[in-house]
Amino acid sequence: MANRTVKDARNVHGTNPQYLIEKIIRSRIYDSKFWKEQCFALTAELLVDKAMEIRYVGGVFGGNIRPTPFLCLTLKMLQIQPEKDIVIEFIKNEEFKYVRALGAFYLRLTGTSLDCYKYLEPLYNDNRKLRNQNRSGQFEIIHMDEYIDELLRNDRVCDIILPRIQKRIILEENNELEPKVSALDDDLDEDMPSDEEIVDKLSESPKKKPKKDRDRSRSNERERDRRQEQKRQERERERAKEVERANARKMEIDRERKERDRDRTPREKDRKFRERETDRRRDYDRDYDRDYDRDYERDRGRDKDRQSDRRKRH
Repeated sequence: MANRTVKDARNVHGTNPQYLIEKIIRSRIYDSKFWKEQCFALTAELLVDKAMEIRYVGGVFGGNIRPTPFLCLTLKMLQIQPEKDIVIEFIKNEEFKYVRALGAFYLRLTGTSLDCYKYLEPLYNDNRKLRNQNRSGQFEIIHMDEYIDELLRNDRVCDIILPRIQKRIILEENNELEPKVSALDDDLDEDMPSDEEIVDKLSESPKKKPKKDRDRSRSNERERDRRQEQKRQERERERAKEVERANARKMEIDRERKERDRDRTPREKDRKFRERETDRRRDYDRDYDRDYDRDYERDRGRDKDRQSDRRKRH
C-alpha cells in the first residue's frame, strides 16, 4: 500500500484522517525506516502484534525531526482506520500498557467528545509507569493517569495538535454525560463522621464545646488555606501550560518558516546571481563608454594641435 488512506475510510473532523498529523511530521514518518520496513502492508490484525512490541511513547525527537514507532503506528491507524471495536479493545487491554496508550491516543484524535470522556476517564485509575521519549531523545518516566489527563486537557500531546473537544461541564448540563465521580469520594465519606455521631459526641461532653469550636475553626482555617494553596498551584500550572503551548506554537512556526526558506533558497540564489551578473555587465558597459569617450576627446585634441602647428609653419 502506498501512503494513501484506504478507499472506504470516512472523514474525521471533516478531513482526511491522515491530515490530523501535520504535513511536516507526516512527511518525516513516510521517510522513516520504521515506516518503510515495519508498517508496509500492515492490516488491522497485524497492527495488534506491532502495537504489543512498543516499549515507549513519544512524538518526534532530534534536530532532523525523527518520529518514534509510537507515532508511526498512530499514522498507520489513521491510514487504515480500524473498526471502533478494535480501538476500544486496545483501550481495555490491561496486559500491554503501551497498547492501551496507543488506543487512547488514536481515540482522542478521531473520537467524539462524548467517547473521549466515556472511554478515557476510567483510565485515571491506571497508575502504571510509561517511558516517554522527549524532543531531545532522552527518556523520562510518566504515569498512565498523567498521560490520560494530558490527552483530555492539553492542546498538544506527542507533538501532535489534538482536535478540540467540548468541556465536560457542558456535556453534563446537556445530560449527555453523568457527573464525574472521583475514586477519592468513598474514602472521604468513610472518614467523615455521620450527623448522629456528631450529636452524640456533643451531648456526651458539653463542657468541651468551646474547645471543639476552636478546633473546628482552626480546621476550617486550615482547610481554607489548603484550598487557596491548591487554587494557586492550579493557576501556576495553567500559566506554565500556556507558556509551553506558546513556545510550541512558536517552534512550529519557526520550523515551517525554515522549511519554506529551504525550499526557496535555490531560486533566490539563481535570482541574486542574475541580478549581480546584470549589474556587472551594466558597470562594464558604462566604464567602456566612458573610456571610449575619453580616448576620442584626447585624439581629437591632438589632431587640433597638429593642424595649428602646420598653420604656424606655413
